[in-house]
Amino acid sequence: MKEISTGPSESQLIRLAADGDARAIRQLYDRYSPRVYAVVRRIAGDDDLAQDYAQEAWIRAIRALPTFRGDARFSTWLHRIAVNAALQALRKSETRKKREGPVPEQVPVAPRGGDALLQQRLERALDELPYGMRRVLILHDVEGYTHEEIGDTLGVTSGTSKSQLFKARAKMRDMLTALDGAAQESGAEAWSI
Repeated sequence: MKEISTGPSESQLIRLAADGDARAIRQLYDRYSPRVYAVVRRIAGDDDLAQDYAQEAWIRAIRALPTFRGDARFSTWLHRIAVNAALQALRKSETRKKREGPVPEQVPVAPRGGDALLQQRLERALDELPYGMRRVLILHDVEGYTHEEIGDTLGVTSGTSKSQLFKARAKMRDMLTALDGAAQESGAEAWSI
């Protein structure tokens, strides 16, 4: 009977990747790239930017692999690098532009099950939030950061983070209510024709 090889463990993969083993790097990438992309996509609010931010996050992570001590789970360590890379890229972009760019009218996102229409409305409303509110809402409500961690990451006080979160949630409620009203009106018009 032939024994099935399960391959190297995650810690072995990390050591091999830190030593420059291309196969190990690829295996880590294949395993974690969807998570990295998902977190930077929520911060970027745009597919093209998210691809750039994810690439930057991977470059930083691969360069920093030799410094990974294993104090935290690898996924946690990588998540932090991805968030920081995306936020830093956004700051650079803001510095150059000195204003917020136009928001795309629609962002193609494959539904993950559940209410696809609700998910689409949430994505649209989230993308229309002002930049500062969107960052805080994502970091707190989606990623689970505390206000103190958000303050440290963004260079603001925890009070500013709380204020931005309060405003973001209120604006999201208003936008979702408006979207729901518009959807109901268009549905009624379709029935009256």
